[in-house]
Amino acid sequence: MDGTMMRTPLSVNHLIERAALLFPKVEIVAQMPDRTTRRYGYGELWERSKALAQGLLRAGLKPGDRVATLMWNHHAHIEAYYGVPMAGGVYHTLNLRLAPADITYIAKHAGDRFLIVDDVLLPLYEKLAAQAAFERVYVASLTESPVPAGLHRYEELIEDADPRWVPGEFDEDAAVGLCYTSGTTGRPKGVAYSHRALVLHSFAAAMADTLGLRQADVVLPIVPMFHVNAWGLPFTCALVGCSQVFTGPLLDPASLLDLLQKERVTIAAGVPTIALGMLRALEAEPGRWKLRDGLQMIVGGSAVPESLMRSMDRKGIRIIHAWGMTETSPLGTVAKLKEHLRRLDDEATYRIRLKQGLPVPFVEVRAAGESGTVPWDGSTQGELQVRGPWVAGSYFQSPDGEHWTPDGWFRTGDVVTIDPEGYVKITDRTKDLIKSGGEWISSVELENALMGHDAVAEAAVIAVPHAKWQERPLAVIVLKKGMNTSAGDLRSYLAGRFPKWWLPDGYEFRDSIPKTTTGKFLKSKLREEYASWQPGPKG
Repeated sequence: MDGTMMRTPLSVNHLIERAALLFPKVEIVAQMPDRTTRRYGYGELWERSKALAQGLLRAGLKPGDRVATLMWNHHAHIEAYYGVPMAGGVYHTLNLRLAPADITYIAKHAGDRFLIVDDVLLPLYEKLAAQAAFERVYVASLTESPVPAGLHRYEELIEDADPRWVPGEFDEDAAVGLCYTSGTTGRPKGVAYSHRALVLHSFAAAMADTLGLRQADVVLPIVPMFHVNAWGLPFTCALVGCSQVFTGPLLDPASLLDLLQKERVTIAAGVPTIALGMLRALEAEPGRWKLRDGLQMIVGGSAVPESLMRSMDRKGIRIIHAWGMTETSPLGTVAKLKEHLRRLDDEATYRIRLKQGLPVPFVEVRAAGESGTVPWDGSTQGELQVRGPWVAGSYFQSPDGEHWTPDGWFRTGDVVTIDPEGYVKITDRTKDLIKSGGEWISSVELENALMGHDAVAEAAVIAVPHAKWQERPLAVIVLKKGMNTSAGDLRSYLAGRFPKWWLPDGYEFRDSIPKTTTGKFLKSKLREEYASWQPGPKG
């Protein structure tokens, strides 16, 4: 027996159309490089997105054609999020922090036909223009600078639109957007997001016990729009009709705090390094910023140090720990407390909040070891595997199958434990675990402990070769400005927290730690630099 419900395709077009109909004056705020703001409501976003779709169709866009974006977070970028799919195309967010050669490779692999680029990023575009060979390039003006010959103004693309034009219906499984992985361990791989996946992801993200977005919220995605759809927030915000604030290229801590204060933001989202920079600024200038009471910051991308979470709590900013990947659209888990766990003491609740959290509805999780699936006992480690309606089932135009199990689960590469309550805790990446004398050491746990030391700003722990034990941990340390400590002091600091054989063999002090384009420690680079490391006076 079949059900009697209407078969209505799930489409991201519905998200913006609904927001325009019900919340036309709710603001989209975009900060420009000169710190002025461009403001308009969902009603105008809808009209401009439709105009973009019509302009692309006039330019010859065909169904499935890729339109690349090389842009910061601002109003024209979100117009591409909605306007390109309305035309039947696929927006492809290029990571502007990659090297020009890598951007070129990704654009060519994706088969990008058109490009929308910020005028402030034209110097970067010029480094890849000859090899990438986009058919047409449209320049979004953030500074009103002149458009070079041979390129086209974005505003001209959306002129002469028919306001009566209505987007057609699309198969809910058709691709909407394309994003490539960071490629730190090989060539970047593309993930194509469908209408259906993004709509379902938005419903899950909006739930009270996940990210908990409401119509009254003001949301600031600090996470780049070129990184997994800014964690899906531009779509989830439209679903609930809440205001969105975009940073433009101004991402220093003071600028972010100014924007949080000015726009009365209720929810922000970014990686731990962003939160850490904001914390340092708040500590350096107490009283300068008065942020909205109850401000929450969704933090993911890498584990949150306990010291950071506790310090932000004292500043009135509550960190919500989450986990996801490019391949999971990205939301996979969120660390919110079950009701009966709220009765636990302070120390116990922090232990739970510091985990990556519970799987969100429709995302299934398991951890697998060498002998099969491991128990949910909170101590047995295994590789995290996931499946669900917004988890990738393959890479775009790639034969890669090693990341999926024979029974269809995605192998994340994260090593985790899962406790009896279902909370996932990442202990390391498979490639970053340190195997010493046949036993595993978690670099993440050592790093988070070290960053709790008063003098330590950043800490990355890597494996270095050892003749007897195969591998041993080495800690790479960046000190806080004006602070000092020693290897012996750090060793003593860790000694009460970990077994003796876990403690790093050495501590290398330096001014900075290389990072990926998404703010994670680039440990592959550190492993190259310290491949021949031997204990010395600093160790």
